[in-house]
Amino acid sequence: MDDAISRIDDFGPLAVVRPQSIADLSDVVRRAAAERQAVYPVGGGTMLGLGLPPSRPGWAVDLRSLNRVIDYPARDMTITLQAGVPIAELRRVLAAENQRLPVDIPHADRATLGGALATNVSGPRRYGSGTLRDYVLGLTTINDEGQEVKAGGRVVKNVAGYDMCKLHIGALGTLGVIAQATLKVRPIPESCALVTLGCDSAGLEALLERLHNSRTRPGCLDVLNTEAADAVARTADAALPEAAWVVVVGYEDGADAVNWQVRQLMQEVLPAGVRGLEARAGGACRSLWQSLAETVDAPDARLSFKANLLSGAVTSFCLHAAGLPAGLRLHAHAGSGIVYGHFAGDLTLERIQEMLKGLQDAAEAAHGNLILPRCPPEWKRSLPVWGRPRGDAWLMREVKAKFDPRGLFNPGRFIDGI
Repeated sequence: MDDAISRIDDFGPLAVVRPQSIADLSDVVRRAAAERQAVYPVGGGTMLGLGLPPSRPGWAVDLRSLNRVIDYPARDMTITLQAGVPIAELRRVLAAENQRLPVDIPHADRATLGGALATNVSGPRRYGSGTLRDYVLGLTTINDEGQEVKAGGRVVKNVAGYDMCKLHIGALGTLGVIAQATLKVRPIPESCALVTLGCDSAGLEALLERLHNSRTRPGCLDVLNTEAADAVARTADAALPEAAWVVVVGYEDGADAVNWQVRQLMQEVLPAGVRGLEARAGGACRSLWQSLAETVDAPDARLSFKANLLSGAVTSFCLHAAGLPAGLRLHAHAGSGIVYGHFAGDLTLERIQEMLKGLQDAAEAAHGNLILPRCPPEWKRSLPVWGRPRGDAWLMREVKAKFDPRGLFNPGRFIDGI
């Protein structure tokens, strides 16, 4: 792991610094600024492939020793903890009080809270439960002068001033180092269920339209092509319908509400000519739900893309992508308009560029964009890692200049080389 941290996209080696406290972290940032070294915050290393290569030498600041739970008033349904706490540990602490953070974060044993916030990771539950931006009440960050900067607070009813927390979530650590966060949490639902069903390409759009218009309120609505369904089934050790497309609909609520919604959904979709319809409840669905969350990331893929679209355009985008070379795994959060694709095999840069142009065109036609969370480092200067240029790049540069005028934090790695 140390070797992985000391290099980012084959850039390095970087000196690895491990602060033991937030005060240590402040000292590290001050020393880095004084010695004209860039600061590259790292956690468990699960998302280091996201972004462009670093643009200047610096220090990899390993935050995993900042792993304390600071305050957990369970009755208030909030928790304050340091950025290096592993997601698995956060889940364990919350589960002891029958609570949870309902955001799916892959590789929970290694992924840290700070890394999840910096990359704004989400998964299947995004449709019903939202993203990390919906759960952060307060943040402590370290600015380019090594000072602690606090935004938000530790209580839910905190509406004073600008919501500065949201600027840091998803900013890839380019505006400061996230050191501590306060989250609001939710009770673990009494019951859960997943309904799986298969359909052919011709029936996918009508089926999704029927699901969007359902009287039920799913917490997850995912679509998998055959290759992605096989990967999910292997991970979950579960059988899924044999079809060109597999749709997974998830519910989490009280037992009566879940049971009613499952019965209602079955009545609504049976006339649609689906096949392999099956409902799983309780423990029988948890491994499948976990597999859906984990297989969003594919470490074995040579290149992965993430498209964000209008939800109504998911079918047309998926059908377009399905015409690309065999082996492409497609996993869509159809309710949220997010589509992941994972290419395996020995594809050339030229062939990838050709395919990505068509995918970018399709995403842009659906009022969206397409980024590359994973690709060979040597290709990153030739591929649209952060998608096609956006009209708001000037504004992002202005924000960067205000928060980090010396270009200290993660230089070169974010959108437009920020």
